[in-house]
Amino acid sequence: MNDVEGGVDDGRVVFGLRPVEELCRARPRDVSVVYVAEGQRSPEVQAVLTVAKDRGIAVEWRPRQLVADLAGSSGHQGIVAIAGAYKYVHVPTMLEAAAAANQPALLVMLDGLTDPQNVGAIVRSAEVFGAHGVAIPDHKAAPITAGAIKASAGATERVSIARVHNFLGSIDKLRESGVKVWGTGVDEGTDVWEADLTVPTAFVIGSEGRGLREAVARRCDGVLRIPMAGKIASLNASAAAAILLYEAARQRSAAEKREA
Repeated sequence: MNDVEGGVDDGRVVFGLRPVEELCRARPRDVSVVYVAEGQRSPEVQAVLTVAKDRGIAVEWRPRQLVADLAGSSGHQGIVAIAGAYKYVHVPTMLEAAAAANQPALLVMLDGLTDPQNVGAIVRSAEVFGAHGVAIPDHKAAPITAGAIKASAGATERVSIARVHNFLGSIDKLRESGVKVWGTGVDEGTDVWEADLTVPTAFVIGSEGRGLREAVARRCDGVLRIPMAGKIASLNASAAAAILLYEAARQRSAAEKREA
């Protein structure tokens, strides 16, 4: 599917309590060191350090300003981890994981989102609702940055993420693999409650400003809309993705109960 090989970025800094903890739990071999701000002795920090030390990860105390400088953000919570390059996967790997779990695939494809906060929030929802992976373009889109990792609360360390070179081609390949690919819209389309999301499914989420590109929408099997009663024109990308993923999880849970 023309996926970019894993490890595109040249290393990374992960900051914040939950992101650092999830990184240490899920990918301890990726972590070279955890830096903690001097005087940072809260129970929450100590819990993260216990996880790091249990996995043989070096922990060092440093001046708070140095920790802040490394994080590049005021939301560092007194702790940062220095890790290797983020390991992207291939989209077929996500389908294989779904098959191995005997589950219908559930994927999210992000059509050019540029806000790392939105990307991170969507990855967090993907992890919460059991999606098998998230795919992002390798250009004109936000990669997995420190900000995205923080916004995901560390879910980036649990969810398979692919960077694809040919976004339209990836949609075609998914459809050829038997995955129902749904675009997302505002005014027109099938109400999300009426779509069958128990089958292998991929949601394509449009960018923050322009929404779904016309060329992308044409490649999809159909377009879903989220019925809204309010006066605001639309939900933001991360909120829309959370609703779609929740509805897929709800339908699948109900189907499993009927079959039990």
